[in-house]
Amino acid sequence: MHIGVFLQPSTIDEFITGVRAAHDRGIRSVWTSQIFGIDAMMACAIAGREVPDMSFGTGVVPTYPRHPMVMGSMARTVQQATGGRFTLGIGLSHEIVIKDMLGMDWSRPVRHLREYLDILLPLAHGEPADAAGEMYTLHGALDIECDPVPVVVAALGPQLLTMAGRRTDGTVTWMTGTRTIAEHIAPTIGAAAAEAGRPAPRIVQALPTCVTDDEAGVRAVVGAQFEMYGYLPSYRAMLDREGAAGPGDVAVIGTEAEVRGAIEAAFEAGTTEYVAAVSPTDTRTLDLVGSLA
Repeated sequence: MHIGVFLQPSTIDEFITGVRAAHDRGIRSVWTSQIFGIDAMMACAIAGREVPDMSFGTGVVPTYPRHPMVMGSMARTVQQATGGRFTLGIGLSHEIVIKDMLGMDWSRPVRHLREYLDILLPLAHGEPADAAGEMYTLHGALDIECDPVPVVVAALGPQLLTMAGRRTDGTVTWMTGTRTIAEHIAPTIGAAAAEAGRPAPRIVQALPTCVTDDEAGVRAVVGAQFEMYGYLPSYRAMLDREGAAGPGDVAVIGTEAEVRGAIEAAFEAGTTEYVAAVSPTDTRTLDLVGSLA
């Protein structure tokens, strides 16, 4: 089983400490996201130089604020810095962020992503981009020596899952339960990849994860902490598919045996990598994840 941890630190030092804590337990995969704190890709580059034998991924970096050539340049720089241990996860983010906070056009997100990939994918693979679209145009290449950068997309709806399956290495999900992976995510993206003659896609499933003897209490805390995700349309749709009232209901919480069983069920459902969102100080959960990694 390919198992990693998700860390969302406030500082670079905190991130490196969390990466080392995971590494010491035999965990070899760390994911982080770009929200309103430190730069996720820069953090991966620095930690990748500090901690050997650890792979890194972003889940995710929003596309709109960065031109695809800038995204490609940053991703290849991280890949060079980590010696080929980086996966770039990108996503559209949400209308409330892109339109309401940043004042950017949100009218055609699917076209935006399609044209974005027209430029990003060849650059990520070390090839020139030759694209002229309504939103993005680039005729050029990057001069950054490194391994090709795998690209996964935060895809939840059918259109984006199909695009991801046909064109990218897979998808990375958040607040998406195992039944939804089995009944919606895996079949949709898998069929698209097969139709395009591509390898089976990566399906990275990230969820809040905690080993505890107080399931009800911790689930209530997690539900309150991540409550906002229950109101964002893309996540709300996945929670509804799962039959979950809120984020606390899809979190993986329970005893060692219960959490282990839930993670094993995720792989049976089609997940190819399970990412436990866990506090770096939660040694009990880290110990379990390490035993499974």
